[in-house]
Amino acid sequence: MRIRDLPQGMLDGALPAYEGPSEGPVYPTVIQQAKMNMRKFENCVLLTRMGGFYELYLEHAEEYGPLLNLKVATKKTTAGPVAMVAGFPFFQLERFLKILVQDLNKYVAISEEFPNNASEKVKSGGLLFDRKVTRVITPGTLVDEKFMNPYENNFILAMHPESLDLESSSRASGIEEGNMSAANAKQRIGLAWLDLSTGAFFTQLTTLDVLASGIARIRAREIVLSKIINHKMKQCILTLLGHEQHLVTWHPGFPIDMGIIDWDPMLETPVSHAERGIFTENEVLAGNILLEYVSDKLQGRAMKLQPPVKRHEAENMCIDRNSLRGLEILETFRDATSGGRGSLLHAIRRTVTKSGARLLRERLASPSMSLEIINHRLDLVERFQQNQSLNADITNLLRRTFDSERLVQKFSLGRGDADDLVSLQRTVVATEHIANVLREALDGKHGFDSTDIDTKDCLFLVLRSLSLKGPSELALRISEAIDEDGLIASHREERIQSSGVITMAQGILNEEGDEEDLQAMSQVVRSKTVAKSSSPASGDEEDLWIMRRTASSILERLHETLDSLRAEKLSLTTRLRSEMEAQSLTLRWTPGLGHICHVKGTKDVRASLANHGSARNGSTTKSTRAFYLSEWSTLGGRMDQVKMQMRAEEQRVFFELRELVVTNLVKLRRNAAVLDELDVACSSAVLATEQNFVRPILNIGTTHKIIAGRHPTVKLGLEEQGRAFISNDCFVGDKQNVWLITGPNMAGKSTFLRQNALISILAQVGSFVPAEHAEIGIVDQMFSRVGSADNLFEDQSTFMVEMLETASILKHATPRSFVIMDEVGRGTTPEDGIAVAFASLHHLYHTNHCRTLFATHFHVLADMTNDWKGVGCFCTDVSESSSGSFSYVHRLRHGVNRKSHALKVAKLAGMCVVPLFVSGAYKSQVFLILRLALLLGFSGPFKSYQSWNPRSKSNMQRERKVAKIE
Repeated sequence: MRIRDLPQGMLDGALPAYEGPSEGPVYPTVIQQAKMNMRKFENCVLLTRMGGFYELYLEHAEEYGPLLNLKVATKKTTAGPVAMVAGFPFFQLERFLKILVQDLNKYVAISEEFPNNASEKVKSGGLLFDRKVTRVITPGTLVDEKFMNPYENNFILAMHPESLDLESSSRASGIEEGNMSAANAKQRIGLAWLDLSTGAFFTQLTTLDVLASGIARIRAREIVLSKIINHKMKQCILTLLGHEQHLVTWHPGFPIDMGIIDWDPMLETPVSHAERGIFTENEVLAGNILLEYVSDKLQGRAMKLQPPVKRHEAENMCIDRNSLRGLEILETFRDATSGGRGSLLHAIRRTVTKSGARLLRERLASPSMSLEIINHRLDLVERFQQNQSLNADITNLLRRTFDSERLVQKFSLGRGDADDLVSLQRTVVATEHIANVLREALDGKHGFDSTDIDTKDCLFLVLRSLSLKGPSELALRISEAIDEDGLIASHREERIQSSGVITMAQGILNEEGDEEDLQAMSQVVRSKTVAKSSSPASGDEEDLWIMRRTASSILERLHETLDSLRAEKLSLTTRLRSEMEAQSLTLRWTPGLGHICHVKGTKDVRASLANHGSARNGSTTKSTRAFYLSEWSTLGGRMDQVKMQMRAEEQRVFFELRELVVTNLVKLRRNAAVLDELDVACSSAVLATEQNFVRPILNIGTTHKIIAGRHPTVKLGLEEQGRAFISNDCFVGDKQNVWLITGPNMAGKSTFLRQNALISILAQVGSFVPAEHAEIGIVDQMFSRVGSADNLFEDQSTFMVEMLETASILKHATPRSFVIMDEVGRGTTPEDGIAVAFASLHHLYHTNHCRTLFATHFHVLADMTNDWKGVGCFCTDVSESSSGSFSYVHRLRHGVNRKSHALKVAKLAGMCVVPLFVSGAYKSQVFLILRLALLLGFSGPFKSYQSWNPRSKSNMQRERKVAKIE
C-alpha cells in the first residue's frame, strides 16, 4: 500500500478516550512486594520477613490469621486500610510452619530480606531491603524442620501412567483392587519417590491393580501428578488415593524431553551408562516430574541426591495395604501414629538411632525375598546375640552418633551450620571407634574363635563397607577448626542480642496470645534472663569466635594482630586512667555513640580533657560521663577492621569445611547406611535375648513349620496384665496347605492367624522370630482378610469392603503367598455367608494353592471340605466347670468345634440377662434343627455347596422331617 492510498482529511468524530491498563490501589512498596509474591506463588501462604518478625498481608492475613491464632490488625495506607497480621517472632517460624504445613497441608512460601545496594535503594524508594521468596515448603519437601518425624522418612512421590484408554464401561466407583477389568488392572504406572531430608531416591514400575498397596508401603506425604493426564486415568488414580486421604499436587509441567542424563547435576554421582537401561520410560518420566517439582520448590538451590535405586516387585515381599493395616505392622487401628503402641514396629523396635528406626520401618514394610540378604542379616543378629559385650560396645558407640544421613543432606543443600559440622565430626569419630571394635572382634579379642571363619564373615563384610579415609580427615579438620566453647558462647550471645525482639514478642503475647504461646516463649525468656545475668558488667566485652585461631594461617595472623591492638588498647586505658585520675574509665563501642571513653561516677574530667586537644565531650548523665578521643577512635577503627577480616576469614573456613563435607558425600552416606544396619542388627539381638526369639530357617519351599509360635505384640500386652500367652504350633504348607480353624469367640483364632503372618514377615525382615523353632519358605505376597470397616464415603458397606478385599486376594495370591482369612462371609444371611466362605476356600485350595489359615464360625465348612486331603481342621475350645464358670482353651487341637459360645462373650461384656435368656432359647432351637438334619443322613462328605444348599429339593424334605420330629 502506498501513502497516497491512505484516507486523507479530518477524522469523523472525536477520538475515544484512551483507557490505560486498569491498576489497582497503590500500596506501600513493602506491601506491593508481598502482593507480587502472592500473585507469583498463588497457591502458597506467603510469610514475609520484616525485621524480627514474619508477617502475612491482605487476604492471607484474613484467611490464615485466625487459623494461626494471630490477631489481624488493619494498617492505614494511601490506598486505604490494609489487613495485616501483627506477625510472629522469627524464632517461632517452626511452630507456625508445623501448623500450616503438617497440620493443614498448606504450601508456604518464605520471603526473606536481602540488603539493597545504593542503586537498588533508589529504585525501591529508599527501602533498605528487598524481599524475595527463597523456598517453598510443602509437606513432601521438608529438609530439616524440627517438626519432622525423625523416625520416619518424609517421601514425596510422583506417578506417570501410560497413555490409557480405560474401558468406557468402567465407573470410578468400580476402580478398586480386585474389582477392575483385566485390561485396566495391568496398565503400567511409573513411580519415582525421594526423601529430600536424606537424599534417598527410588523408582519402580507397577500396575494399576496393585498401585494402592505400593502407595501404602511408601507412605508419601505428598503425591505429584501431571495435569495433562487424561480424565479417566485421573479419576481412576484419585479413586484409589481417596481412601487414605493423600495430599495430591497437580504439577503443570511435563518435562518429556528430559532423560536420565539430565538428572546427573542433581545426583551425588551420575548414573552409569550401563544402569540407564534398567529404568523404563514410565519411571524416567515420573522421575522427571518429581525432580522438576522439587527443584522448583527449592527456588534454584542445588541439591545432591543419591543415585536412583530401581525397586523390583520380585525383590521384596508384597504386603498389600489391607494387610499392613489389618496386621497392625506399622500402626494400630486405634492410633494412626506410625510405631504406635500395639503395633509390630513398636513391639520390636530397640534401635538407639533415629536413622536406624527408619531403616527398621522400611524393612517391615518391604521384607526381602533374597535368601542371601536375609541370611546376612540373620548372621549379624546371631553374632551380636552370642557376644553380649560386643553388642554393648557397638550400641554405646551408636548412641554417640547423630543422624548423619540427614546432616549430610543439609550440607548438600547448603543449609548446614557449625553445630551440624560438630555433630558430623562426632559421628565420624564414633564410626572410627566402631571400626576398631569390629577389627578386635575379627582378631578374636571379643570372644570369637579366630579359626571360625563363618562367625567372622558377616562382620568382615560390614567392616569392609566402611570408608573412613576421607571422613576421618574431614573430622580432624573440623575438630582443628571449630572452637566448641566459642560456639556455645556465640549461641548465648545470640540469645542476648535477640532480647529486644523477645521483650517485644512477650508484650504482644501477654496482650493477644494464649497459654500455649506463653509456654512456648518461656524457655527462650528464661535463657535470655540467665544470659543477661552472666554477661560482664565492665563493658569490656570479649569477642566471640567459632573458629580456632589456628583454623587457617590468615586467621592466626589476624588474631596476632588483634592481640597487638588489644595490648595497645590496654596501654591506652591505663594511661588515660592515670592522667585523668579515673579508675572507672573504659574504652567502649556502642551502636549509638561509636567509640567512646566512658567514665562512671560524678568525677568531673573536663579539666583533664583540656590537656587532650583532640578530645570532645559526648553524652553525659547524672552517673556517667562519655567523651571522644581521637586516639581511641583511630585504634578502635583499626580493631574493627581486623575483626571484619576475621569474620570474613571464619566464613571462608566454614564454607571450605562445607565443601569438604560435600566432597565426602558418598562415603559419609555409605558409612551412615552401615551404622543403620548395625543398629538394626544390635537391636534385633537385644530383642531376641529379651523375648527368647529364635533364628528362623528360610528356604525356597512352601513350608511353614512353627513350633510354639507367639504373637509378638499380644504377648507383651498379656504380660503387662500378669497373664501368660499360650503358644501354638503351625505346620501349614507341607501336607496340608490349608488349615480350617474353628472355635469359640475370644479363644484366640484371630491371634493365631496374625501371629503366623507376623512370624513370616519378621523372618524375611532378617529378625529372629517368637517361637521355639521356625522353618519358613520364602513368601512372595502376604494377604490378610481380618477386621471389619465400611467406606460410606465411597458408598461401600462393611460387607462390600470385605468382598473387595477377598476378591483381591483370590486374584493375586500365588502358590508362594501366605493368606490368612478371618470369618469371611459374615455380615449377611447364613446361607449366603456359607456360600461366600466356601467359594473363597475352594478357590484358595484348588486355584491359588497357597498357604492359607482360614478361621470361621461356619462349622459346616469342615463337612463340606472333608474329602479335601490338603485341608486340616483345628480348633480352640472352652473349658466349663460344674459350677457354671468357664475358661478359654487357647491351645489348638485337631478337630472341629461346633460351638462358638457367643452368649458367654456377651455375658462377659455385661449384656443384660433377659435378652441373653431369650436369645439362648432361640439359639437352642436352631441348633436342634441343624443337629437333627445331620442325624437324618446329611453327614457325609460334600462334593459341592449345591449338594448342601438348604433350598434344594432334598434338603427341603429333610427340613420337613425335622419339623415332624419336633
